Amino acid sequence: MVWGVPGPGGVMRGCSRRAGRAARKRRQKCECPIQSVSLCHQPQYVRLMKFLHRRGFTSALLQPALFTDTGRGLQTLKTIKPGQLIVSLPASCLLTTSTVLSSYLGHYIKSWKHRLSPLLVLCVYLVSERHRGETSDWFPYVDVLPTSYTCPAYFTQTVLAVLPADVQRRALEQREALQELHSSSQDFFRSLQPVLSQPAEEVFTYDAFRCSHTHTHTHTHTCMHTQYVSDSFFPTRWAWCSVNTRSVFMSHPCNHFLSGQDVYALAPFLDLLNHQPDVQVKAGFSDVTGCYEIRSVSGTPRFQQAFINYGSHDNQRLLLEYGFVAPGNPHSVVYVDADLLCEVLKGDRSLNQKMKFLKENDFVQNLTVSSDGPSWRLMTALRLLSMPQTLYHQWRAVLLGQAVCEDGEEWSVLMAERLCQRLLRDTHAALDKISELLQQCDQSVREQLDVVHSLRQEETCLLGRCLEVLRGMMRRPEEEELLPCQPDVDAVS
Repeated sequence: MVWGVPGPGGVMRGCSRRAGRAARKRRQKCECPIQSVSLCHQPQYVRLMKFLHRRGFTSALLQPALFTDTGRGLQTLKTIKPGQLIVSLPASCLLTTSTVLSSYLGHYIKSWKHRLSPLLVLCVYLVSERHRGETSDWFPYVDVLPTSYTCPAYFTQTVLAVLPADVQRRALEQREALQELHSSSQDFFRSLQPVLSQPAEEVFTYDAFRCSHTHTHTHTHTCMHTQYVSDSFFPTRWAWCSVNTRSVFMSHPCNHFLSGQDVYALAPFLDLLNHQPDVQVKAGFSDVTGCYEIRSVSGTPRFQQAFINYGSHDNQRLLLEYGFVAPGNPHSVVYVDADLLCEVLKGDRSLNQKMKFLKENDFVQNLTVSSDGPSWRLMTALRLLSMPQTLYHQWRAVLLGQAVCEDGEEWSVLMAERLCQRLLRDTHAALDKISELLQQCDQSVREQLDVVHSLRQEETCLLGRCLEVLRGMMRRPEEEELLPCQPDVDAVS
């Protein structure tokens, strides 16, 4: 995932084992003032700033700092005014595929029998530079990157199990994509042996362990019943998460050595900026100045944390892509998947036909509820589900916005309420399980559980507000029973 603030994504976050990034825990201690400590005198940041200075970058407005609410970030040294340029990072400071192709790896990439993806090229370069240690050209940058992340690629089986169902499904898809990238690149990894001081299979590892369950893997030990190597560093996963969570959106010209769209750029220093949903910035690469620039829209007071906006993402996506959750995120929603719909409406004799119709018309995805109530898509799907099979000829009109009868509308609101209640029960059960797990796990798993706990807590509040909205919409009878306009329904649980 890349970000082009406020375009298609965001950077970084979701890491652990590096000061200021511990699980990207946004502790909501509203009663305590936010405090910060400068990091600019720490050796690794001194090296980073010298490295960037040699490449033409200086910053008089921002400094790296550790904040009590977000961890690592950038602090303003002066008041930033609306419209003011806050970061201008020269192209020479950006790590792109052009950087890699002009490096010691360039020959191997250009001469490889297949064209490689830009993502893989950047991952390979990060692993190679980390392998080279202090002799690496980019060591000052690699040295400040997190050593692990709280993205789902790092989650243990135990942590995956307490994710919402839709997030868990997408997390597994993400893992499969990463595993495929790694396994399909083995021959290329071996071709790089001449520039490595260890066997390629030891440098470009993925995860040297086996889980007792089949659909997950992790990077460190926990008290649960899984078996794997503890505290191991797995470079391919690390590099993939580094690129996927920290890169900025920057379109590059087509290159006949690479396959697919090339839109990645790693941006040292700039990638320390944290996300805040209500912040507005303008960002992008300027062909005029030759720099990647970020300009504030609203400004920031002196000695406060400067934020950017990765895009209008809900918390589930933020967790999946970046490994953190934004408290009070106005874009947050909870997803209602098809399995839950079928379970709640299992008494409808024509349910299979209705679900098939919804799927054929692309109405089983992105069904959501928010603090403002159920989405239009969810209510439209429920309105169709409220209709008897005898009115099949009207189903398509309902998907296009035609109203249903008053009883059908009331039934739809009732079903939306039951869906919310079911989601809320599942969320409470997950929070109870997380509390139990927190009593018996190590620090790295605790960081993973903390971020999932934050997601579940946010969703508890959202679902509670949605239920209030739904109850205000209903003509509730004394007893909750199905309204009589449902001839196809025997019972709904």
